[in-house]
Amino acid sequence: MERRDEVTWEPDLLGPGFERATLPLGTDDEGDVVATIVRSMPHPGLRLFGPWRDVDVLYVHGWSDYFFQADLARLFTDRGARFHALDLRKYGRSIRPGQARGYVTSLDVYDEDIAAALAVMDTERQGRRLVLLGHSTGGLILTLWAARHPGRAAAVILNSPWLEFQLGPVGRQAVAPLVEVRARFDPRGAHPAVDFGFYTAAQRRLGTLPQAPDGWRPARGFPTHPAWLAAIIAGHARIAAGVDVGCPTLVLLSARSTSPLRWNDAMTSTDSVLVVDDIARAATRIAATVTIARIDGAIHDVFLSAEPARAEAGAALVSFLAGLERGRGFSGS
Repeated sequence: MERRDEVTWEPDLLGPGFERATLPLGTDDEGDVVATIVRSMPHPGLRLFGPWRDVDVLYVHGWSDYFFQADLARLFTDRGARFHALDLRKYGRSIRPGQARGYVTSLDVYDEDIAAALAVMDTERQGRRLVLLGHSTGGLILTLWAARHPGRAAAVILNSPWLEFQLGPVGRQAVAPLVEVRARFDPRGAHPAVDFGFYTAAQRRLGTLPQAPDGWRPARGFPTHPAWLAAIIAGHARIAAGVDVGCPTLVLLSARSTSPLRWNDAMTSTDSVLVVDDIARAATRIAATVTIARIDGAIHDVFLSAEPARAEAGAALVSFLAGLERGRGFSGS
């Protein structure tokens, strides 16, 4: 083990080139709470001469998920950037015995997880540029964080961010009062299972989903609870009212959605989790400059799609950063 940056780094399950460190976050009614940061550093030559050598990336995963996208990390480190990913409290590497997976009552609580990660990364003090990269629920969390911390991020990249409820704005407004009442009186109550495992099945068919450690990424997702759902809907309402992340933003989405209620072979080339047209509309409310890239053939996590869509998403990401005008600018396309 190696001790640096006031945390203890140790080899990560992703293998050579990846390290992890535990970030203590105190306690709650379920016991000790931690987040976990995973990092991958560029080759020493790229640290000095790579086009993105002054860039730090912070990635946040989605619901019922953890960080395992090594190829995505290499897209950045191959251009000299330092890549970091968070397993948020009660997810993946950060799960502790007895904890309700992913359970929070406010998305603002993740400010603590992000602050702990940024303290280790030391991006601001070193004068480096911060790129936020979030998938699904992680995209919602980072969007709201960036809007509360203007000027911290140089760019935001969102991979199928969960910016709107699946029932759309009207449906969200209709169910919100009911969810809030139940959250008040039965915050940890059980919800009916609505994930039939088809999204996981699509990823397995594509061969893009590695075997996760037990309990980290169940095929039908984590159980959900009223207080958690109320927190998500409150986040969606903030987006609908309009926020400003304060920097150029790229939103990557599939070209199409498929209903998640019944298996369809189209699930291997469409988003079967979110209504992408609603997400595209919501994305126009998060920044003054938003680039929306609709990727034909992409699934919900565009970087776990079939190779042509994966390559198109990577090219869109590189092109977006290369086109930003600031300081030395991004390049590397």
